Amino acid sequence: MINRQQAWELLNEHVKTKNLIKHCLATEAVMRDLANYFGEDEETWGIAGLLHDLDYEYTKNTPEEHGLKTVELLGDLVSQEIKNAILAHSGKKSRDTLIEKAIYAADPTTGFIVAAALIKPEKKLEAIDVQFLLKRFKEKSFAKGANRDQMASCEKFGLSLEKFYEIALNAMKKISKELGL
Repeated sequence: MINRQQAWELLNEHVKTKNLIKHCLATEAVMRDLANYFGEDEETWGIAGLLHDLDYEYTKNTPEEHGLKTVELLGDLVSQEIKNAILAHSGKKSRDTLIEKAIYAADPTTGFIVAAALIKPEKKLEAIDVQFLLKRFKEKSFAKGANRDQMASCEKFGLSLEKFYEIALNAMKKISKELGL
């Protein structure tokens, strides 16, 4: 299996959009902290998060291929567990395992948290807290692209939305410099 550095290089080879790279970094951070919380393999979960949108720039106009192209690009470089997580996040397979459920919920959450930070005058993750996120969650007009059902699916793997946001926000705060937030 490839290591984190090789995954990072692969991401930069296939993804040129700065904000998409930041989204992948944020998803990696959230997945690593979720793995740590659940006692799972942090490296596996992190690489799944880092590479989950590897094909996005190729498939943005053909969403039916999203995830499938990533698995094709990855070949034998990663485990089947990572490939399944990537397929599950894009709806190309059912979400059966913990990693598959976690990445599905984490994906829109990173964008939601970024949007919450950007509406603050400071435009920093430090300016927001879990209660602020929970309030914004109830506002359907806020961050419309962040699927509320997908984020709330954290309850299907044993986390309240509040605890899930706490883990995700803290994970993203750890890499705030890389995210520019």
